Amino acid sequence: MAQQKSGEPRTLRTSVKGPLMFSAFWAVLAFVATLIFASGGSAKTPRFDLAFTAAGIAFIVILVVLAMLSMGHKPNAEYLGKGSGVNLSSRKSGHGGQPEQPRPDAGSPDISDGGDR
Repeated sequence: MAQQKSGEPRTLRTSVKGPLMFSAFWAVLAFVATLIFASGGSAKTPRFDLAFTAAGIAFIVILVVLAMLSMGHKPNAEYLGKGSGVNLSSRKSGHGGQPEQPRPDAGSPDISDGGDR
């Protein structure tokens, strides 16, 4: 939420509308399924009490799970998307190419390669 600027529309991840619609969909599905299966057939009266209970539980549980997932989301740093797999530095792997660019969080140069080449 700290990334949100005033006056700009919210993205789907930071908006409240997306998780509410997702939870409402599953609540309606739980309501219909419970209404059909809890009554025990078409000759008996429908069990609206169980259907509303199941819908409420489904809505709250799914909304809480989505809130926990959205709070745990942390985007990756930009330098993690650069490179080509295991050997991110061609200087250390023995293959020719460009020297490694220092990462923004690296304070000192890497001296673990054993000296000059």
